[in-house]
Amino acid sequence: MIYLDYNATTPVAPEVLAAMLPFFADHFGNAASAHAPGWYAHEAVEAARADVAALVHAEASEVVFTGGATEALNLALRGTLEAYASKGRHLVAAATEHRAVLDTAAALERDGAVVTVVPVRPDGTLDPDRFADALRPDTVVAAAMAANNETGVLHDLAPLAEACRRRGVLFLVDATQAAGKIPVDFAHADVLALSAHKLYGPKGIGALIVRRRGPRVALVEQMTGGGHERGRRSGTLNVPGIVGFGAAARLAANRLDDEAARLAAMLDAMERRLVDETGATVNGAGAPRLPNTLNLAFPGVSAERLLSRLSGRLALATGSACSSASKQPSYVLTAMGVSPDVARSSVRISLGAPTTNDDAETATALLVDAVRAERAL
Repeated sequence: MIYLDYNATTPVAPEVLAAMLPFFADHFGNAASAHAPGWYAHEAVEAARADVAALVHAEASEVVFTGGATEALNLALRGTLEAYASKGRHLVAAATEHRAVLDTAAALERDGAVVTVVPVRPDGTLDPDRFADALRPDTVVAAAMAANNETGVLHDLAPLAEACRRRGVLFLVDATQAAGKIPVDFAHADVLALSAHKLYGPKGIGALIVRRRGPRVALVEQMTGGGHERGRRSGTLNVPGIVGFGAAARLAANRLDDEAARLAAMLDAMERRLVDETGATVNGAGAPRLPNTLNLAFPGVSAERLLSRLSGRLALATGSACSSASKQPSYVLTAMGVSPDVARSSVRISLGAPTTNDDAETATALLVDAVRAERAL
């Protein structure tokens, strides 16, 4: 089995696992306890907090640990709307945001919020002017992801952030897929979400980065019961997970440029051969994309049947892992203007640190053969 679904999740790196293991047994203290085991755990948490902050050029005191990116995004949207209720109840989101944003926005809308969903261009990018036009005097927060989880398309965050700041709107960036793959700078956000398991850390731990100044962001906690994380997210801290998140952040920062170049070279070779030999088209072609992500449509081929044919040999995806049970065409691709038939013929390839050149070449050959076999039916 060749695994090519690293945007869904990544294996825990050996260095990360080694950092975590002592905190399951030897150093099991509660980071909130006022004794030596608790202090040791607290120090480990604070060291990890600094490492996570450094990955996105934030301050350690701006990091709020959560149970994952979905919780972080919920906290950002619900927490800011509640904190700034006197300003309004309007929020803005791009049409291709993760379901953690779009479904939360829809739930808030049912509770009385007003939501504007901004369309994207055919290549999946946002028009900054159209985004800016969606902002209103009662807009509290606007959301745009740094990198799309299905297509790898990157948004140019700087003009979006500038538009928000000119209008006094908080800018939420979902950096879940971007962090660890490309440079991410918190200077272009007011609140920013991360997840450890997308960058070779453990599942079940994420973070929301919340700006302390320029502006200082107010946030109402959504989980109450102890006032942990400076009153922003109550609950006993997942010390092993947090330590693993910190180790994964350090690892990502150290190998970011080299790994991006290595994966991009492999992915470019795969793209050229698959397009040349199968007539595939690239969803998001022409847009800046993550160095590890390729979303291809194979005209006349059912992606579901293609993946079934390759089952046991290749681990691929037809879209986001959180939407994999749905029989509907990808909402990300349809938001880009892709027809339902083409969306149903599309496959996402996402490479990772364990991927070798041999893996990429073998996977390409298997895909070419499988596409040809499907078309011969």
